[in-house]
Amino acid sequence: MTVTRVTQTMLSRRALDGLQAGLGRVSRVQEQLSTGRIINRPSDDPTGATAAMRLRSSVADQQQYARNANDGAGWLDHIDTTLGSMTSQVRRARELAIGGINGAVGGPSREAMATEVDQLRAGLIGDANATYLGRPVFGGITSGAAAYDATGAYIGKPGEVVRTVADGVKVRVDQDGPSAFGIDGDSVFDHLATLSTALRAGDQAGIATAIDVLDKDGTRITNARTDVGTRAARIEQAHALAGDAELSLTSALSEIENTDLPKATVDLQLQQVAYQAALAATAKVIQPSLMEFLR
Repeated sequence: MTVTRVTQTMLSRRALDGLQAGLGRVSRVQEQLSTGRIINRPSDDPTGATAAMRLRSSVADQQQYARNANDGAGWLDHIDTTLGSMTSQVRRARELAIGGINGAVGGPSREAMATEVDQLRAGLIGDANATYLGRPVFGGITSGAAAYDATGAYIGKPGEVVRTVADGVKVRVDQDGPSAFGIDGDSVFDHLATLSTALRAGDQAGIATAIDVLDKDGTRITNARTDVGTRAARIEQAHALAGDAELSLTSALSEIENTDLPKATVDLQLQQVAYQAALAATAKVIQPSLMEFLR
């Protein structure tokens, strides 16, 4: 039968190892309470740390989608407001045309009408050059500061400005100028110039034609505004979904890495009691003397 001799040094070393382990548990719980996290380094929980990293990445994605949606909503709201103003101006021009087709209207009155039409045309060209954050909203992907020149000719660059508002979901946030106002030579700006000329000349046939084309121009602008409203609704929905997803992911992340404060507080007290008890027990069991160290 083999008997293992236990020396004072071995006993002391084992006791010290046990005390160190207990102190380590106390230190770990204290760190969790002070940081508010149960995962402070990957070694604390490799699986949980990996899951937390993935969740943080997903949260960042949802936050970016929400920012994109906010930016897109700004574009579309500005376009909607501008198109609403332009619709009113086209309607006013059509009213002037209807008033000018009356043969009893004298030359001075028609001149006043033509002058107002000119002002409306200038206002519409100005609205067609509306910008959002320095970008012309009707100019496509142009790098310039305007979509139309002073004559009402399109100088933008065809293309779509889009924003990614969800995984694989992109929404157009600009409005193509020619689609809303007509192509060069047959645009609302050209029609207003023709109406102004017809009013000054008393050209009843020309005025009648202007009434018909302005009616179509108004319908085209209204249709463009409806399309913008539909895209704005998609943007709003995407923003809400991104917010909900971010909240859900943040909650899941909290479950993985945040400290349960009541539980950790109780655990700290238990670990401290256990450590103090271990210290007391060790002090009673190990009472080394010089002779015991010399053996």
